[in-house]
Amino acid sequence: STMDPFRPWALWRRIMYGSGFASVWVLVGVLIYFTNYYEPANCFDGILNGDEVTVDAGGSCVRISPSQVIAPTVVWAEAFEITPGQYNAAAYVDNRNLGAGTPELAYTFVFYNDGVIIGERTGVTALPPNSTYPVFEGRIFTDGRVVTDTRLTLQPVDLWLPVTVGREQFRTVDLNLQNVDTQPQLDVTLENLSLDTATDVEVVATIFNDAGKAVTASETFIESFGPRRTQDITFTWPNSIAKTVRSCSIPTDVVLGIDLSGSMNNDQSDPPQPVTDALAAASSFVQNLNDQDQVGVVTFATESALAQSLTVDHDSTATLIENLVIDPASETGFTNTSAAITQAINELSSTRHNDNARRAIVLLTDGLPTAEDGVDAIALAQTAAQSAAENGADVYVIGLGAAADQEFIESLASNPGRAYVAPSRSDLAQIYTKITDSLCEVGPTKIEVLTKTKGNFAPVR
Repeated sequence: STMDPFRPWALWRRIMYGSGFASVWVLVGVLIYFTNYYEPANCFDGILNGDEVTVDAGGSCVRISPSQVIAPTVVWAEAFEITPGQYNAAAYVDNRNLGAGTPELAYTFVFYNDGVIIGERTGVTALPPNSTYPVFEGRIFTDGRVVTDTRLTLQPVDLWLPVTVGREQFRTVDLNLQNVDTQPQLDVTLENLSLDTATDVEVVATIFNDAGKAVTASETFIESFGPRRTQDITFTWPNSIAKTVRSCSIPTDVVLGIDLSGSMNNDQSDPPQPVTDALAAASSFVQNLNDQDQVGVVTFATESALAQSLTVDHDSTATLIENLVIDPASETGFTNTSAAITQAINELSSTRHNDNARRAIVLLTDGLPTAEDGVDAIALAQTAAQSAAENGADVYVIGLGAAADQEFIESLASNPGRAYVAPSRSDLAQIYTKITDSLCEVGPTKIEVLTKTKGNFAPVR
């Protein structure tokens, strides 16, 4: 047979046909892949692709990369006793990012008693941009244990989003704190300055003392807050905060207990001196009270008596005190300290008590209580003082004379800092001045109402 000559054009045609056939199948495969399997790069695929800075964040994604923001920091954290063993906790968290926030800030409050953890509370909250915002947890129970330290830890934030509106969206128009000693209530008028309705609004009110330390806090919610509207909201506390908020803008109802037993006529031995100087010092104390403070007077020897019910008439009360005298029958009687404290409690619990005022008892005595045989007058006085504290009264006790029993005086006072010993009558004026300064803080009480909402965060889908 004769071999066919080499035909390049035939080989080239075969290559062309084969390539075309293969291309068709490649196109079919690509079409099947793109139709059924291909997903373009997006901000929700869990892969670092496209122009993302970190996985699904940064670049053209709505989410902001954590590497492009400043981590939030805790400014302070405190737990506030509401009733024994029950606390509210609050903290301030600072977000320095001008246009970035998170709707999902995870946190943990940790509560300590002398270095030992006695409780924890975790939660998630929103953190708007460019300011300091509150974190609040209520109804924290510690089985009667006292919280001595509170700390807040923040979990790293994964979801940072653009936010156009921050703390400037809301404005506090009016504040009114009332009934601080009975059913504390803070009435607030809040204004939504934006053109949009705010939803799921969390509002936290924190009260600070004159040193800038937070002393109590409360929280409330607003489901829907219309644009350019004002809304009245109320914060409440279940128990008195009159002793917690010690600003002088909150008045004090104070009852003076004055010992008129016979020994008060001769406490100074060289020479013996009647009760006159002690009464003059107490009278001066009354005249130095603030205008809204009420004052009452209880005297005691063998029995106690309400010499003056609570009143704002300081001048007439001061005159009444200066004119008190010791009954000659009391020269050989007893010193019924417990009756005096009980009568003071009763007066502070009467209808004359100002619901907006804190309560205080200032007791002046020159010795241990006495009673007839078989009666433990000291124990009765201590029980009465404990009852006064349980009724919300601060108890100040002045022991007059070098022989005054320091231990007994301290056992009656609300705390050792409210127990005083005056070796001589000349020391009384200075002690009464200290008590006046202790009744309230001269500086103003600051009430801060902070508001935040999850409604302003950019949608991520």
